[in-house]
Amino acid sequence: MARTRTRYAPDSGLTTRMVTTMFLIGLLYVVFVGVLLAALRGSWPIILVITGGLFIAQFWFSDRIAAFGMGAREVTPEEAPELHGTVDRICALADMPKPRVAIAQSDVPNAFATGRGERTALVCVTTGLLRRLEPEELEGVLAHEMSHVAHRDVAVMTIASFLGVLAGVITRVALWGGFARNHRSNDPVGLVIMLIPLISAVVYALSFLLTRLLSRYRELSADRAAALLTGRPSALASALTKVDGQMARIPTQDLRKAEPYNAFYFVPAFSSKESLGRLLSSHPTLEQRLDQLARISAGLSRP
Repeated sequence: MARTRTRYAPDSGLTTRMVTTMFLIGLLYVVFVGVLLAALRGSWPIILVITGGLFIAQFWFSDRIAAFGMGAREVTPEEAPELHGTVDRICALADMPKPRVAIAQSDVPNAFATGRGERTALVCVTTGLLRRLEPEELEGVLAHEMSHVAHRDVAVMTIASFLGVLAGVITRVALWGGFARNHRSNDPVGLVIMLIPLISAVVYALSFLLTRLLSRYRELSADRAAALLTGRPSALASALTKVDGQMARIPTQDLRKAEPYNAFYFVPAFSSKESLGRLLSSHPTLEQRLDQLARISAGLSRP
């Protein structure tokens, strides 16, 4: 959880939520692996190797996989001088190392950050975002994304999502492969194995909810930190309004391709106004984000 000090405003609420989420996810992970070991006692070396290998792969390579999946291509200052100049200004304001800078060829107006920390961080914007935003709006969006890097919540989200991925894989394997087909109904081991899909589904649901709760708060935290760092919450509010409004004009097919990466994006490809949809959403509502920025703007304007 330790992070290099920057000029981004610290957020004790975010830190508390990250620690709590990691603790609960870790507890779920221990229980989940324990159930697997109890059910498949003869296969415990394989279970430990597979779960350990998946965890290492998720931690070390998930940011690269996500960046590749979203079409990020790293660009040099010569290729994108204005974009690099904006990132340089934010780094100077925040007193933090410069991340790698990338552009994704997509008309979906969005941005994201990936990386385990400041040394491996990558900040990416789409061509659709660059085409639609004014310079001060783009600065607000990039300050938001770099706040995720400074606060390390990108790394926490990467780790926290691992158990859900693992549980989901095991659930599908169990359902498709039929773990319990070769076990008699009165066999205790067979009964435990038959419960693995159910246990995996419960673990997946719990980890999904935990990461969603953290994701919504971290977006509000990044908005707040970016507004305070740049001193222009109105520019970030304008970018939010513009990007959210433009989403309705993007072909549904393109939005569906972007939807799996919603937790990384500045604005989700799809958002629901229904109460259940809000509970499962990776982002707070536009109204919540704009209301917070309005309060920050009012606070900054006071003498």
